[in-house]
Amino acid sequence: MMKKKSNLLIVVLVCILFISMMTAILVGSVGITPSIIFEVLFYKLGIVSEISATKAQQIIVWDIRVPRVLLAAIVGAALAISGAAIQALVKNSIADPYILGVSSGASVGATSVLLLGAFSMFGVYALSVASFLGAVVAVTVVFFLARVGGRTSVMRLLLAGIAVSMILSAMTNFILMMSKDQGGIQAVMHWMLGSLAGAKWSNIIIPAVVLIVVFLLLMFSYRQLNALLLGEETATTMGVNVEYFRIFIILIVSLLTGVIVAVSGSIGFVGLIVPHIVRMLVGSNYKIVLPFSAVVGATFIIWADLGARVAIAPEEMPIGIITALCGGPFFIWMLRRQRYTFGEGD
Repeated sequence: MMKKKSNLLIVVLVCILFISMMTAILVGSVGITPSIIFEVLFYKLGIVSEISATKAQQIIVWDIRVPRVLLAAIVGAALAISGAAIQALVKNSIADPYILGVSSGASVGATSVLLLGAFSMFGVYALSVASFLGAVVAVTVVFFLARVGGRTSVMRLLLAGIAVSMILSAMTNFILMMSKDQGGIQAVMHWMLGSLAGAKWSNIIIPAVVLIVVFLLLMFSYRQLNALLLGEETATTMGVNVEYFRIFIILIVSLLTGVIVAVSGSIGFVGLIVPHIVRMLVGSNYKIVLPFSAVVGATFIIWADLGARVAIAPEEMPIGIITALCGGPFFIWMLRRQRYTFGEGD
């Protein structure tokens, strides 16, 4: 019965995701009809050879809106499954993918590019490369600080993540304070709050591939994630090598989060609230939690990005403001629900 309910619910959520994507492609400063969207999509995919859409409409649909909507879905799904995995790893309901210092490290890299002109040899990819390298360095430092005597303690991991994040945030703030470039400062602040304005086909491929690989690896590891929810000792008795599995999860989640932050900036609350919503809907079995988190996370970011585009049009609001406005009240409501505890479905 539970399996039928889950299957029906995932079908409904996928339909909502598809409708959300189509709506996001439709809405914009230039009106586009659904028929034009399907014409352009079929034409670009080689299904039809002639269309009535103008060249401008083709550019708007295929080169601007479709890549942005796809990137929104990728970012949402990636942050959601990363958050779900991290919460199981540390058995802490308020953990998110950024707890390992990924966001703070990426911010230092982005600030260095936008205000100091670092990594200029990478041209238009300088921001993404610097952000990713900053995230990797931060996670590496956190991991080695947390590893003592050949073991990685969850408590040390959390404390190291907080400490490294604070140090890196201080570095970012120092660079901002010393800079006289007001335009650059505004660009940094916009990036730190997250934006999908720079979406294009060339920066979708790598995040999409990494997302698929990490998602499959997590799905193959759902039994170990379920075991971790029961505690380290129980997981060990069930045959899970907790130490190696913890390292494995840290590596793949950090890789995925680093790649995502490099193309979208730091978008908060997604990896925090989406796993909670999913667990309240379907329980805590990670075989179900992971795919549901991906779909719900993708849908959430698509609507958040749509809100960011239209809220103060023709200007664009950072997407992180929208996610915080949604995530904050939800978290307060969740805290007031006395029946809810980590891992329970209702």
